[in-house]
Amino acid sequence: MADAGPLAGFTVAVTAERRREELSALLERRGARVVVAPAITIVPLRDDEALLHATEACVGLAPDIVIATTGIGFRGWLEAAEGWGMGDTLRAALGRARLIARGAKPCGAIRAADLTEDWSAATESSEEILERLLAQGVAGRRIAVQLHGGPQAGFTEALRAAGAAVVEVPVYRWTLPADVAPVRRLVGQLTAGQVHAVTFTSAPAVQALLDIAGEAAGEVLERFRGGTMAACVGPVTAAQLVEEKVPVVTPHRSRLGALVKVVTDELPRRAVRLAVAGQELEIRGHAVLVGGRLQTLAPAAMAILKTLASRPGVVVSKDRLAEALPRGTDGHAVDVAIARLRTALGGGGHIETVIKRGYRLRVDEP
Repeated sequence: MADAGPLAGFTVAVTAERRREELSALLERRGARVVVAPAITIVPLRDDEALLHATEACVGLAPDIVIATTGIGFRGWLEAAEGWGMGDTLRAALGRARLIARGAKPCGAIRAADLTEDWSAATESSEEILERLLAQGVAGRRIAVQLHGGPQAGFTEALRAAGAAVVEVPVYRWTLPADVAPVRRLVGQLTAGQVHAVTFTSAPAVQALLDIAGEAAGEVLERFRGGTMAACVGPVTAAQLVEEKVPVVTPHRSRLGALVKVVTDELPRRAVRLAVAGQELEIRGHAVLVGGRLQTLAPAAMAILKTLASRPGVVVSKDRLAEALPRGTDGHAVDVAIARLRTALGGGGHIETVIKRGYRLRVDEP
């Protein structure tokens, strides 16, 4: 079996709902085995009464400043207002306000609506916007903040503390999916060590995964701390995991393509590489590269190989190998797994039997 790409041999989970097909395709194209488990679902805009009431409040407030945080959210807000017959009224209110964009995409959405931004945050961060507004002074100002997916409590509370009247406009709110079975299966795969990276494109998806995990949430977090990679599209998405002392990888830019790139770059670096019996073994998530040939392994065989590789060249007893098996069993099961592992590796003498003691990898001398 040939190496199909840099992520071949790894299982990567996708928790996003929006653009999940695109994200899955990008990962599969690089060789990953993808598990799709949307942890959240979007409330349809036309049916979102909270957005309708917030839009009415925004128009009634006659805001001095409107902050657009995402391009898709700003466009969706205007489209929903059109559907409610409030399109012209909302556009008029926005046209009289200073429009501030959190980066290029909301800036483009503002211009596409025949409006003009007053300023755009070069760093694409809410922190830069908040710092600028507080420096200018917002006491007595009326500010509308277009949210996306969830509240920005720290941001809006800081504006209120500085004396502003703030209306939050919750565009694209998230709820748990109607069917949480795929996420429950993902939790089981995570705790069993069968998933090697999980991608998150929104902070609510992180919270939803832990909520659905329930009593297993602590074990999920331990898996992330112990080696399963948590890949987040940006620092806002990563915040909760960082608070839980989980190592997180994030791209330099909060973009889907950049997220795929950081996963593609980082996961292969975590592979174990050993010179064994004249060949290089590269041990990946659920497969091994033997002299450049990719061979998928059954869970028992992979567990044996990883245990032997953790002590290269050292004899590992049958009892210890039995403890490493997914279901834990006796010495006979170890012998069967060893036989299958030898076949998968090509029978090149990679694993030595040490009579009455156990097995070891035949590691080459430096």
